[in-house]
Amino acid sequence: MDHDEDEWAVQAHGLGKSYGAVRVLDGLDLAVRRGSVFALLGPNGAGKTTTVRILATLLAPDAGRARVAGHDVVGERSRVRRAISLTGQFAALDEELTGSENLRMMARLWGLPRAGARGRAVELLARFGLAEAAGRRVSTYSGGMRRRLDLAASLVGEPSVIFLDEPTTGLDPRSRQEVWDIVTELAGSGVTVFLTTQYLEEADRLAGQIAVIDGGRLVAEGTAAQLKQRVAGERLDLTLAGPEAYERVAALLEPRIVRRDPGRLLIGVSTTGTAQDVRDLLDGVDPSRRLVDRFAVHTASLDDVFMTLTGHNAKEPSHV
Repeated sequence: MDHDEDEWAVQAHGLGKSYGAVRVLDGLDLAVRRGSVFALLGPNGAGKTTTVRILATLLAPDAGRARVAGHDVVGERSRVRRAISLTGQFAALDEELTGSENLRMMARLWGLPRAGARGRAVELLARFGLAEAAGRRVSTYSGGMRRRLDLAASLVGEPSVIFLDEPTTGLDPRSRQEVWDIVTELAGSGVTVFLTTQYLEEADRLAGQIAVIDGGRLVAEGTAAQLKQRVAGERLDLTLAGPEAYERVAALLEPRIVRRDPGRLLIGVSTTGTAQDVRDLLDGVDPSRRLVDRFAVHTASLDDVFMTLTGHNAKEPSHV
């Protein structure tokens, strides 16, 4: 960890964690700039939540070290906890209390006096578009409203780093967009957002820097554009005429394949996107014009990155 501490909100070097014989993290290195949105991507079981739990001081690493907001996560746990907030997949709210009562309670737990807690609750309810629902019990809130209230609660203590672990899991598209807008606003206000997600569009839309982990190891890091370029600037999708044609073409194109869908008889391969490259590729694998039924050229996506780097889609389990 040789970085300037003033520049980095999160620094981790060589993080390791095992449960019995299962190694969940295996020498993980991360560095997150202050005031940025950082996305940690990985399939189920890749080690995302374990990483967040270590950085949030809820779990001690077996190996390595990490600093968050300038403080060591093992030796200075209380200082780290005063500087961060953690919001998980499921809202940590009391459903029998109103939205206002939840926030006032959180503020009191943070040590604010009664009047200060009331003022902070009013401020956050307005900021997150919940002022009209302030007096309603949380049990009457929609999923999107609960997630907004949960995010509001996570900001009561004015953290410099907020960890969002799968924040939009289970939300409908409109509610997910609302959360995305809030995350963008948070980063704009100077808060560092550390996001874990399986939604590749989410990382693409929000994160300035993305890290992909698989089997507890970092397999790639960069901006969304850099990661896509690493796999392929463009992707050529081939729909094959039948199962036998699929197998023959897959064998011929193996090194260039970035997407496989046997059920749809579809193979995606990297290409420059030029007409010459597409023609050469089609002539090379199907000179008789009998194997390829249809083709289409697309810009490479983070899903292609995921498939190429990990060998499976984002929501499929990894080998850990």
